Amino acid sequence: MRTVRRLLYADVLGAVTFVAVSFLSLFFFIDFVEELDDIGRGAYRVHHAALYCLLELPGRLYELLPIAVLIGTIYAMARLAQSSEFTILRTGGLGPGRALSLLAKIGLAFAVLTFVVGDYVGPYFDAKAQTLRSTLRGSASGGGNNSAWLKDRRAAAPGELPAGERIDSINIGNVGPDGLLDDVRIYEFSEEGQLLARVAAEHAVVEDGAWRLKKVRLTRWHAASGDGLPVDERRDELRWPTRLTPSVVGAAVSPLKSMSTVDLYRYMSHLSQNEQAAQRQEIQFWKKALYPLACLVMVGLALPFAYLHARAGGVSVKVFGGILLGISFVLLNNVSTHLGLLRDWTPWIAAAAPGAFYLLLSMAAFSWLVRYR
Repeated sequence: MRTVRRLLYADVLGAVTFVAVSFLSLFFFIDFVEELDDIGRGAYRVHHAALYCLLELPGRLYELLPIAVLIGTIYAMARLAQSSEFTILRTGGLGPGRALSLLAKIGLAFAVLTFVVGDYVGPYFDAKAQTLRSTLRGSASGGGNNSAWLKDRRAAAPGELPAGERIDSINIGNVGPDGLLDDVRIYEFSEEGQLLARVAAEHAVVEDGAWRLKKVRLTRWHAASGDGLPVDERRDELRWPTRLTPSVVGAAVSPLKSMSTVDLYRYMSHLSQNEQAAQRQEIQFWKKALYPLACLVMVGLALPFAYLHARAGGVSVKVFGGILLGISFVLLNNVSTHLGLLRDWTPWIAAAAPGAFYLLLSMAAFSWLVRYR
């Protein structure tokens, strides 16, 4: 069995690596061509564009890995079937269950690799790429959202009137590549919805438990005085208490697809606690959490190709069929996200439906081929 395992794993790993490198080379070329229009802006040069495209490759690998697993495994299985090696393995005792378990193990290894790349490697290099691009081109957005609205609930400070809960609506105008917040506006409300204070700051530094606001204009409406007239004051620096952590702020100003599973969970929990709509974030969280398991689905789809007779089509025909399967999976995965938002589906069902459908399809095809072929 050790020899069989080495044979299968070597063929599958080699084919998947070849397909992944081919796809990455193609997307590197496409990304580099798109970057040519930006060369010359600021200090952005050709070698910077090439480095930027290289830093984007881990994120591309995360997106392409399940498709590469499908095509590479189909190629390996079809080649073994065409050369009758898989028939010999079946004659030597490689039953359907054992073949499925062998492929499931390497599929699980690819799933772990996908999770690591998607949650750690990809976001790290993507942040480096955006910082490089924005710094050299003179843009301050860093590739994320130019602005964001956040909401925070906190208790009033001791002696602060009126007593009770405070509700802060915070607008971030821009985020610099160094993480400094620009053009920050804070509107403080009481539990009854009364506007208590308005803060306008040119810059803000996010810290745990409070934000350090710089060049601040503070306007307060003192309800206790009875006149209702606002009081303005200017400060060079102001410490504003808040429960918004750097991770939550970073999640709010980052594209959802570039966030890790943990950051997505924290952000959607924050939205839910503040009674804000979080369905889009919840669907993205479940997609991110379940996406690595797509590698297991892909090896399940590829295994039936090993039981097709060589006369049922050459390797190239089967690989083309695998490409069509991969494209249909990506399309259905994207459609389910939009349908989940439109139809208000349960987030985990919307995220898991495509993978579950293709897994059932692969097991049905595998069972039929084992029984009748």
